[in-house]
Amino acid sequence: MEIVYVYVKKRSEFGKQCNFSDRQAELNIDIPPNPELAEQFVERNPVDTGIQCSTSMSEHEANTERFEMETRGINHVEGGWPKDVNPLELEQTIRFRKKVEKDENYVNAIMQLGSIMEHCIKQNNAIDIYEEYFDDEDAVEVTEEAPSAKTINVFRDPQEIKRSATHLSWHPDGNRKLAVAYSCLNFQRAPEGMSHESYIWDLENPNRPEIVLKPSSSLVTLEYNPKDSHVLLGGCYNGQLACWDTRKGSLVAEVSTIEFSHRDPVYGSIWLQSKTGTECFSASTDGQVMWWDIRKMSEPTEVVILDITRKEQLESALGAISLEFESTLPTKFMVGTEQGIVISCNRKAKTSAEKIVCTFPGHHGPIYALQRNPFYPKNFLTVGDWTTRIWSEDSRESSIMWTKYHMAYLTDGAWSPVRPAVFFTTKMDGTLDIWDFVFKQCDPALSLKVCDEALFCLRVQDNGCFIACGSQLGTTTLLEVSNGLCTLQRNEKNTASSIFERETRREKILEARHREMRLKEKGKVEGKDDDQREEETTLNLEELVTKAEEEFFDIIFEELKKKEAEAMKKKPKPKHQDLETDEEVEGEDQGEEEGDHAETPT
Repeated sequence: MEIVYVYVKKRSEFGKQCNFSDRQAELNIDIPPNPELAEQFVERNPVDTGIQCSTSMSEHEANTERFEMETRGINHVEGGWPKDVNPLELEQTIRFRKKVEKDENYVNAIMQLGSIMEHCIKQNNAIDIYEEYFDDEDAVEVTEEAPSAKTINVFRDPQEIKRSATHLSWHPDGNRKLAVAYSCLNFQRAPEGMSHESYIWDLENPNRPEIVLKPSSSLVTLEYNPKDSHVLLGGCYNGQLACWDTRKGSLVAEVSTIEFSHRDPVYGSIWLQSKTGTECFSASTDGQVMWWDIRKMSEPTEVVILDITRKEQLESALGAISLEFESTLPTKFMVGTEQGIVISCNRKAKTSAEKIVCTFPGHHGPIYALQRNPFYPKNFLTVGDWTTRIWSEDSRESSIMWTKYHMAYLTDGAWSPVRPAVFFTTKMDGTLDIWDFVFKQCDPALSLKVCDEALFCLRVQDNGCFIACGSQLGTTTLLEVSNGLCTLQRNEKNTASSIFERETRREKILEARHREMRLKEKGKVEGKDDDQREEETTLNLEELVTKAEEEFFDIIFEELKKKEAEAMKKKPKPKHQDLETDEEVEGEDQGEEEGDHAETPT
């Protein structure tokens, strides 16, 4: 509830009371006619006029004033306490209660009221005026109705230079307002004179924003504080984190220092479930996740570097595009990166390297949306490139379910908060797809063309009936889906749970089979390598043996020849033997010549 006017003075202190009385009328001025002015005009005589049988009509227009509504409220505090007891102090209230309970008047009053209350309870048990007579009747099946959606309102960027609607956030108290962040995400291509303002719209007044937020840099993300609806958290394009209190006006209440902020645009900012309601964390494409306390934003309380090599080097860190935090799992958070990898982290780990628990590789490009199923937190949704994937924490190698590859690039996605089997996605061609995998798994249950330009962001209201979509030209379209898409079906929780468990089991079997095949292939490759090595070693041994034998015998033959040559040199020859041998040689030569002549024919 927003406080607009607070009266601190009594009516008697405003000034003298106005008293009116009757009096006679007075003539202040009388201007008689001047006949000389008639000489300046010429009388038309005769005058021709056309006369018809029908009455003459003229066009009349009237512009009625718009009825403007304002919200006013008052503060209610807990009453019934004495002036000396502070109701905010727990010890004082407990002490005062114990004191009152010991009083005899209090005991007598309780006994008297107890008998009256007992009589009323007995009477109510006899005749229950709030009795439901048709409880046993089964719930009406609404799945027979064809899924549909209709446009409720359109909120356009009031600036002349249009910016993209990059993020949406519903007001936590009744969802009567919608905060929209506007920014130009084209690097160094923002036109000159582009406004940095973002707006909070009232759903009943699409003509003019209710509150204007004025940051120093364009807002990429904007989130309402779930505990205090007056406080908003914004991630700026220059890497700073800003905080607003709508009770204090449009200017920034707190902002982080530029030295300790992100070095890239803040693509993710989420409030944490804490006792104070002042803690939050942010992520950017510079590879860092930072924790903040908005009461002291000079520097972050904690920083995690998204380096999956566990070397904690900022140069090799993965850029963060989306964040996910589930209040039921306070120590865990997940980050969707530019490289298509989902990183699961544990905040309570002792070292920064141990904070990165595991990764889920699955997309070809940046992961623009990452959200856990509100009914089954183990299963989460990712949107990136041309497809949407559903994962299970028990299966890390691949997703358990995925949509077909679309022709247009996907930009955002979200689960339905009331139906576990329904999720929504937006595409670059301006189409909103509504998926119901219990009803149909290959195609969306409803595909709606919202606008001609690309849709950049999507947010579903808490009751699941209204969806807000932000486009590239800053147009935010509010849609209302049919009852079948926002009403829990009969046995839908059990059906969705069985589908998730079945697909997880199937992926585990496939992973085990794939692992076995890889081990077999690895074993075959290693066996082939061992055989080749053995063959090479055997061939090498035979070659070496033959070569060694050849060298051995060559050395032996050379030594024998040397010994024979030395022996021939050392042996002496007598002279007569030399003459005999010469004569014998000559005789043999002559005999051979005679034999040759005898054999020739005459």
